[in-house]
Amino acid sequence: MRIAIASDHAATDLKAELREWLIEEGHDVADLGPEPGESVDYPDYGYKLAEVVADGTAERGVALCGSGIGISMAVNRNPAVRCALVSEPLSAALAREHNDANVLAMGARLTGGEMAKACLDAFLKTDFAGGRHQRRVDKLNTQGS
Repeated sequence: MRIAIASDHAATDLKAELREWLIEEGHDVADLGPEPGESVDYPDYGYKLAEVVADGTAERGVALCGSGIGISMAVNRNPAVRCALVSEPLSAALAREHNDANVLAMGARLTGGEMAKACLDAFLKTDFAGGRHQRRVDKLNTQGS
């Protein structure tokens, strides 16, 4: 699977750890930055990640910042992207199964490397259930238009 990953400066270590793990798992990973040591603004990287998921360059995305909150807000500004902020595997699986989430967000200051890998593993291995959930996901794209 082609996966894009991006963070802010607070999450570059977790980003590197997850990038390497994803590659070991056989995924094609696009690291959208930043490099360690740069002080950056999470919206810039959230928008960049959302764009590559929305245009199909990446099938899934991983968004990281200190808490996961700011970057998930930025990613969700793109109507073609459904980003779920999680801290444990069940929420990650349900985000895929019920909400067809295509980006997973986590907070590097709140979620350790092993738990982040467990969340990401659940997210990537879970399929969207469709059915009654499809109707609800469709409403996310039409509400307010």
